[in-house]
Amino acid sequence: MIIQSSNQENIERRLSRREACEYLKHTWGINRKPSTLAAYATNGGGPIFEKDGRFPKYTIQNLDKYARETLGEPVTSNCELRAQRNAAA
Repeated sequence: MIIQSSNQENIERRLSRREACEYLKHTWGINRKPSTLAAYATNGGGPIFEKDGRFPKYTIQNLDKYARETLGEPVTSNCELRAQRNAAA
């Protein structure tokens, strides 16, 4: 969601960890728990986030980027997937 600030800049709303999980599930079909995103924030491998004090905040843009990277390219079979992985190696 984009909102207008008083100085007419476009500011993207930041989502809490719980809201980010809901967004990933309802928009992309990716199931993640807040505890999983917390582990990613510690160990890496999750979506980019910003901190508001001790609270992580996620933008829609960064969640969409994470989802696209997580899902990968569409395939028609597991054989095709294996072939893609072998070609990349």
